[in-house]
Amino acid sequence: MLGFKLLELPHQTVVLPIADDGSIQDIIEVLVTTYLVTELFDVFVSGLLLHSFDNLIRERRIATYQNTVLIYNPAAGKLRRDPDGIINRCVRALATHGIQARPIATTGPQTAGDIARKAIDADADLLLALGGDGTINEIVNGMVGSRVPLGILPAGTANVLAMELGLGSRLDRAIPKLAQSVPERIALGQLHNHLGSRYFVLMAGAGLDAEIVYNINLELKRALGKIAYWIGGFSHIVRPMAQFEASVDSRPARVGFMLASRVRNYGGDLEIATGANLLEDEFEVVLFSGRNPLRYAVYFTAAVLRVLARVPGITIERTRQLELSAPSDRRIYVQLDGEYAGRLPATLEIVPDALTLMVPADFRERLGLPIAEALMPAAG
Repeated sequence: MLGFKLLELPHQTVVLPIADDGSIQDIIEVLVTTYLVTELFDVFVSGLLLHSFDNLIRERRIATYQNTVLIYNPAAGKLRRDPDGIINRCVRALATHGIQARPIATTGPQTAGDIARKAIDADADLLLALGGDGTINEIVNGMVGSRVPLGILPAGTANVLAMELGLGSRLDRAIPKLAQSVPERIALGQLHNHLGSRYFVLMAGAGLDAEIVYNINLELKRALGKIAYWIGGFSHIVRPMAQFEASVDSRPARVGFMLASRVRNYGGDLEIATGANLLEDEFEVVLFSGRNPLRYAVYFTAAVLRVLARVPGITIERTRQLELSAPSDRRIYVQLDGEYAGRLPATLEIVPDALTLMVPADFRERLGLPIAEALMPAAG
């Protein structure tokens, strides 16, 4: 019961002794058990609600966009069971809100960007992304330089962007919220490394989480979804963390994990960069120091309890650019929006005014920002 009592008091200071291996293990086991039960319940309920599309209540319609293309990944977690049936119901549900969408399926990895570019060249004035955060990332990389808006519908493993926007992880609930969304211009992150340059919406991670992404068992991911990442994570917190250097505003730090985030949400469940904001032109950078794997178990537990910023060994910075480097004899990997993106050395920077994103009408208010005039839709 210790774990549940801790969860009931997230606002109080939590002292987590690194040397107490048994206590840490007890806390993590309770948290993981609770998470797995929640995940199984969500999968069951989501399966039932997928059949309720035809009964969605008619609400405010989007009448300003006349050429909408829905780009979807048939291999995404929630589409694999019945992609054609789900897409047909989704298109009908969008139509009840005045969104006449033409669906186009991706045909494999790295094809969504080309579809997005061709749709914009063919005068699409609104693109909708139905898939996981990796699919969204591909679409965004095909849209940079255009002012055509992008709307998000959740269908992937974690749905971090959908969760950050407040759309949730269920299509039947996300569609009415999308129908009442407004366009906002946002910045993107950009990575430069040995693979070239790539934009990202959510986050870049180097070290621990990128190592997990690089080594993830894809069959296990398809079968278990986010649970596969949890399994991969615990398998890594048993050996010393490889160290690398993160330099923020010319201040170097030696770390085992670095997260440069544009969003608070991490993996759909945690908040690590709790001050991050999609509508601001900065990264929130969270640096995790130390080699001791037990220290990372403490960090993980503190993140679940939302007290990460109080834990020794954590440094939080805000910046528009940072440099990452690794020892010549070590491979340190990078992930962007949950997908493998090469290795260090690398540079991360903010690219302002890079993408038009459809966000719920109350998104600014929830972030505590002044209400801005909605952007008028504009063709490519």
